[in-house]
Amino acid sequence: MSTVALQACFHCGESTNEGQRWATEIDGQIQPMCCPGCKAIAETIVASGLKDYYKHRTDLPELSPAEFDNQDLTARDTLKIYDSDAMQRHFVVADGQQHEATLIIDGISCAACGWLIEHRLKQLDGVVQANLNLSTHRLTLRWDNQVQPLSSLMEAIVRLGYKAAPFSATEQEAQRNRESRQAIRRLAVAGIGMMQVMMISVPIYVGMELQYENFMRFAAMLLTFPVVLFSAKPFFDAAIRDLKTRHLTMDVPVSLAILLAFTASIWSTFNQGMEIYFDSVCMFTFFLLLGRFFEMRARHRMGKAGNNLMTLLPTIALRIQNGQEEIISTSEIEPNDVLQLKPGQAIPADGVVLTGRSSVDEAALTGEYLPVSKQPGDDVIGGTFNVESPMTMRVTATGAKAQLSTIMRLMDRAQQDKPAIALIADKVASYFVLAVLIVSAAVAGYWWPQGAEHAFFVALSVLVVTCPCALSLATPTALTAATASLREDGLLISKGHVLETMTKISRVVFDKTGTLTLGRLTLEQCQTVADHSEDLCLQVIAGLERYSPHPIAHAFQHIEGLALEDVEQRPGEGILGRRQQHEWRFGHSQFACGQPLTPPSQATGQWLLLSCDLQPQAWVRLDDSVRKSSKPLVDGLKARGIEVALLTGDPSPSGMKLAQQLGIDDVRIGQSPEDKLTSVRAWQQQGERVLMVGDGINDVPVLAGADLSLAVNEASDLAKTNADCILTNGHLDVILQALNRAQKTRSIIRQNIGWALGYNLVALPVAAAGLVPPWAAAIGMSLSSLLVVTNAMRLARRSRG
Repeated sequence: MSTVALQACFHCGESTNEGQRWATEIDGQIQPMCCPGCKAIAETIVASGLKDYYKHRTDLPELSPAEFDNQDLTARDTLKIYDSDAMQRHFVVADGQQHEATLIIDGISCAACGWLIEHRLKQLDGVVQANLNLSTHRLTLRWDNQVQPLSSLMEAIVRLGYKAAPFSATEQEAQRNRESRQAIRRLAVAGIGMMQVMMISVPIYVGMELQYENFMRFAAMLLTFPVVLFSAKPFFDAAIRDLKTRHLTMDVPVSLAILLAFTASIWSTFNQGMEIYFDSVCMFTFFLLLGRFFEMRARHRMGKAGNNLMTLLPTIALRIQNGQEEIISTSEIEPNDVLQLKPGQAIPADGVVLTGRSSVDEAALTGEYLPVSKQPGDDVIGGTFNVESPMTMRVTATGAKAQLSTIMRLMDRAQQDKPAIALIADKVASYFVLAVLIVSAAVAGYWWPQGAEHAFFVALSVLVVTCPCALSLATPTALTAATASLREDGLLISKGHVLETMTKISRVVFDKTGTLTLGRLTLEQCQTVADHSEDLCLQVIAGLERYSPHPIAHAFQHIEGLALEDVEQRPGEGILGRRQQHEWRFGHSQFACGQPLTPPSQATGQWLLLSCDLQPQAWVRLDDSVRKSSKPLVDGLKARGIEVALLTGDPSPSGMKLAQQLGIDDVRIGQSPEDKLTSVRAWQQQGERVLMVGDGINDVPVLAGADLSLAVNEASDLAKTNADCILTNGHLDVILQALNRAQKTRSIIRQNIGWALGYNLVALPVAAAGLVPPWAAAIGMSLSSLLVVTNAMRLARRSRG
C-alpha cells in the first residue's frame, strides 16, 4: 500500500501527476490524490466514519471520478481547451500573473448554491476572488494562472454538480431560451396533472363505492407520476447535489415534502389508507414551479439590460488590408487592424479614428441621446453606431480588453459584492433550512399521539409553508434591478457597497476642472476691433488652428476654417500663417502685435488676440465652460440637506467665481492631492460620510480615501479604476437620481426581508397548529416569493429628475 500511496492516487489508483497538491490526511498519514474530486470523496468517506472502506477493499475503482463526468463533459481534456490563449483572448483579462474571467453557471436554484460554489473555489490554491451573481448566474473568477489553470477551476465547479462555460451574450441568450422552454414544459405537465388529479380527487372526498374509489386512487397515482418524475425533477437533482456536498438548501425540504407526500399516498392507495394527497403533491409542485418561473422571467429581464451591451457588437467587419476591403468575422479582428466604418453600421471594436468625420450614437453605453461628433484622433467604442459619414479607424482593443467588456465586468462586480444587509439575509437563509427540518420533526412528534397520518401531513404543511424561497430572493433581485436601471440612466456602479453607502452620504466634494466644468477650453466671446467681420476672424483662426495639437485648437474645431499657407506654431506664443499676401497671427498680444495690449474686459478666461500684418483685428476669450447640469445638482444636494464643497488645484480666482456662480459656500483653491485628502479625512473624523466626484490623476488619492467616489466620463483611466461608480453620459444630475434610487433600494430590501421573515414567523405556528393543509401551504409559499420579486422589479423603472 505504501508504494501506491507514493506513486498513485490513494483513492482510485491513477497517477498523481501533480505531486502532493491534492494530498489529504487519512489515519494520520498524508495520502496523495490525483484530483480534487478524489480528495473530496476521500474526505467525505473519512468524515462519515467509513474509513475502514480503504482497509477492506480488494480492488481499486475502475475509473477515477474525473472520468465519471456527465454527458456534456466526457473527459477532463474537454476543459483544457479553455487554457489556450486563443480561447482565453475572448473572455479572460490578464493583469500580470493574475487572470480574470466571467463564466456562466448552469444548475443554480437558490442563494445557497452560490455560497457553495464561491466557498469551494476559494479553497483552491491560486484563487484570489470568486463571486457569483445570483440574478444573472454569472461568476467572476480571479486567479493566479501560474498556480492554477482555468480548466482545473472549471472542473471543480463541475464536481459540485454545476456546469460552467465562458460568458457569451449569444450563448447566454440561447441558454435563457432553453431554460424558459424547459420551465414551460415542466409547468405545463404539473398544471395539467394538477387539474386532472383534482377532478379525480373530488369524488373520492365526497364519497363513493369502494371499488370505484380504488380505481380513482390508482388513476390519480398514475397521473401524478409524470408530475413527480418530470416536473419535480429539478428539486430532486438539486437536493441530491446539496446532500452530496453536505450543504442544506431550500431544495432539501421541498424535495422531502414532495417525496414523503407521494410515497405516503402510494402506501394509502395499496393499503386502503384513510387519505391520499396526490392532488396536494401536484398542486405543491405546480405552485413551486410557478413561483420559480416568475422569478426566472424577472431574472432574465434584468440580465438582458447588461447582456444587450454585448449584443451591440456586429458579427462581421470590413478590414482594409493592402488597400483592399475584406469581410471578416468580428472574432478575427486584431489590435492595429484598419477597419472601414460605413454610415448606419455598428463599430466592431475600440479604436481611434484615422480618416473622415461623422457623428457616433453612444446612447447604449452612455445614456446620451445626442450623437457625438468624431474626427481624426478621437476615440470610438465598440458597440456604438456610426451615424452620418464613412470613416476609417485603427483598432486599439478587442475581446475582454475592450471597453464594452470592461463595463460588463464592472457591472458584474457591483452586483456580486453584497451589502451588509444582504450578507445577513444569506446567513439567515442558510441556517433557516436546518431550523425548518428540526421544527417539522418536532411538530410531527407532537401530533403523533393523535394519529400517524395526521401528524405526517401537519409536519408536511410546516415543511412546505416555511421554505425560505422569498428570503433567498429578497436582496439579489433588488440590487440587480437598481444597478441595471442606474446604468441605463448613465451611472455605472462598479462596487457593491455603493447603493448602501449612498444612503448615508452627508457631504459631496467636487473637483473643479473636468468635473463641474467640461475640462476643455471653449469659445466664450469674440470682439472685433477693426473692419473685418467676426465670422471672417473666426474662420481665419480656425484655419490657423486646424492642424495644431494645442488644446486651444479644440475650441475652434466646430468652425469651418479658411485655407492658409506657411502655417507655423510658435510654442508659448501663438500661431501664424499667410493668406493672400497677408500675415495673420493669433496668440498673446505681444506675439500678435509686437507689444502688450490690454483686453477689452476683466471677464474670466484667457484673452487672445488676432492680428493681420501686426494690426489688431479681434479679441477672443476662451474659458472652461461650466456643465449645464452642475447648478441643478448643487441645488438638489442642498435641498436634501447635504453639504457641498469645492476642492480645486487651480490657484486662480476662477474657482471662487465658479463656487459663487453655483452657490457653493465651502471652496478651497490651490489644493494639492495631499491637501484634498487631508480635508476629506477631517470631515470624516467629524462623523461625515463623504462622496468625492473627480476626474484627474491628481484626484486618485482622495477618490480612494472617500467613503464613496465617482469619476466623470472624461476621467483618466486611473481615476475610473479607483472610483466606486462612473458617470457615463456627463449629466451630473444623475447623482440625484442615484441618491433617490439608493434610498428606494434600501427600503425595498428591508420590505422584502421583513415580509419574508414575517410571513414565515406567522405561517409557522398556524401550520404547526394543523390549520393549513399542504395545498394551501404550497400556494402561500409561492405567493410569498412572487411578491418579493414583483416588489424588487419596481426598481427597474427608469425616471428622470
